[in-house]
Amino acid sequence: MTKHLFILGFGGHARSVGNIALSSGFDDLLFIDDQAQEGEEFAGFPAVTVLPNNAADAGWLVFPGSGDNARRRAQYDSALLPLATLVAPTASVGTLCDIGHGSLIAHQAHLGPLTKIGRGAIINSGAIVDHESIIGDFSHVSVNATVAGRCRIGTEVTIGAGATVIDGISICDNVTVGAGATVVRDIEAPGVYIGTPARRVHG
Repeated sequence: MTKHLFILGFGGHARSVGNIALSSGFDDLLFIDDQAQEGEEFAGFPAVTVLPNNAADAGWLVFPGSGDNARRRAQYDSALLPLATLVAPTASVGTLCDIGHGSLIAHQAHLGPLTKIGRGAIINSGAIVDHESIIGDFSHVSVNATVAGRCRIGTEVTIGAGATVIDGISICDNVTVGAGATVVRDIEAPGVYIGTPARRVHG
């Protein structure tokens, strides 16, 4: 039976979503982006500006395809069809993990046992979320970032590429941790944090 998926957006992250969807058993993709140009496609699958009228009858699922946390949340909240959850076949998912609806676990990502991933989250390629950690709704653990065991990451948090959050750390909502940063203390105020150890540079 053919599996159909609408992907909301047609940017770079949406195309990565498409790649993972194709490797995860979906056969048919359609990208929905109000900025799509006529004739645009990815791997032979078109991008259009509006959702087809017969989408529900055809049994399509939908996936929020923005890499921006706030935009992805808006896509999730406005979805008119059942949401898919995507786990790449090369990802490693530990025992008793809980992955929220509309989340993406990308290629070579690792989830340790008892981790909890919120709704609409991204665990990107090569990222590690170790045992008993919680990643909040609409957060993004970027490429090759590490969240060590028993961490608590809030809502709409971005852990930048190659960044490290050491064991047992809590990070509040609406925080961006810059690429390559190392978080060694709890973060209790929203803002952007960079460096080793990570320090707040602006709110």
